[in-house]
Amino acid sequence: MFAAQQVMTRNLVTVREDMPIYEAMKILAEQNITGLPVVSADDRVVGIVSEKDMLKLLYGPHIKQGAVSEIMTRDVVCFDENDDLVDICECLIQKHFRRVPILSEGKLVGIISRRDIIKFILELRTKNKTGGDT
Repeated sequence: MFAAQQVMTRNLVTVREDMPIYEAMKILAEQNITGLPVVSADDRVVGIVSEKDMLKLLYGPHIKQGAVSEIMTRDVVCFDENDDLVDICECLIQKHFRRVPILSEGKLVGIISRRDIIKFILELRTKNKTGGDT
């Protein structure tokens, strides 16, 4: 079994729900990422704001200068850092998510994206081919 903590990205960029939407959009573009965890002051996940959420700005006449809280997804599926990577893969496949937050004692400690898992699989393959650590 591989645990989430073996694969997760730990250096996270997060936002607060009162951040202006266009500031969050700028972070996505500058950091070349597709989604941002939205956290409370004590690092609890309250939502995720993604590129998909931001596309609503193009045709959503009622949201133009608001806060991240107005467009973020609130019902976020999270996993614990000790959860099995296979369970996370199944979730990403079945739910069509690009990423899931990883928690420790209810607080955000990492994130796993589809790309993180692909990189991990490639590392395992390289390790197996060479018969050692990379």
